[in-house]
Amino acid sequence: MTIRRLIDRPLRALWEPLKRRFGWLVLFEARNKLLLAPSALRLLRVENAETRRCAALVGRPSARVATVIATHRRPEQLLRAVRSALGQTVRDQVVMVVDDGAGLPELPADDRLFAVRLSRNTGVAGVVRNVGIRLTDSRYVAFLDDDNLWEPDHLERALAVLDAPGGPDAVYTALRRIRPDGSALDVLSVPFDRRRAAHESFLDTNAFVARRDRALRFSRLRRTPSVLPREDWELIRRYSRRRTVGHLPRVTVRYLVNPESFFTDWRPAG
Repeated sequence: MTIRRLIDRPLRALWEPLKRRFGWLVLFEARNKLLLAPSALRLLRVENAETRRCAALVGRPSARVATVIATHRRPEQLLRAVRSALGQTVRDQVVMVVDDGAGLPELPADDRLFAVRLSRNTGVAGVVRNVGIRLTDSRYVAFLDDDNLWEPDHLERALAVLDAPGGPDAVYTALRRIRPDGSALDVLSVPFDRRRAAHESFLDTNAFVARRDRALRFSRLRRTPSVLPREDWELIRRYSRRRTVGHLPRVTVRYLVNPESFFTDWRPAG
């Protein structure tokens, strides 16, 4: 009997009572950690090596806020995302683009912009983003995927909440989900509730800005498209375990929804 069957058989029998108590997202993630732990150990070594190699190329640029953009085989979308980040009303930022071994297009000339290419394709978005976090030095960290855009005041509004007296450790704004044809699908704006987050997948790091600390690291599990929950949910839920997370119900993110795919295929092109 395989390890997967040993884990899945008792879970199936207890699924409904466990789901009611802990939430399906929590149960799925516990299963992921049991099954995918070996992949995380291997990828930690890759992440460490790539961080050292890339740091020798770009150093560790610093600013009030670091924006990490992970990318893979989306050159035109990446250029729009980079312009969106550089066009923020908050000027004291560094933008770190990390390519997962595919190759970068020519990017705008800006002293705040840095870009690195991993020496090989990892296929794991969490590892790519972690390299970007570790290559920068800042009080706050923000994340933008290569196919999404920010409104010009995204960082300004998020930092105003974080800097306010008694402000939270992290905040996420509302996001407008956009179809490929440019039409609006809906607005996702759900106040933070950790218990609700165990049952519903409403957390997304494109809208998330957080104080930098050791908890601000993405999962290194090798998550294929069928593996749920995604890295975003895991990061924000883990970060909120001992830290406060707030929600700003103002739309500052344009999030592309592809009806056929909610994820980037991080595998190398065949």
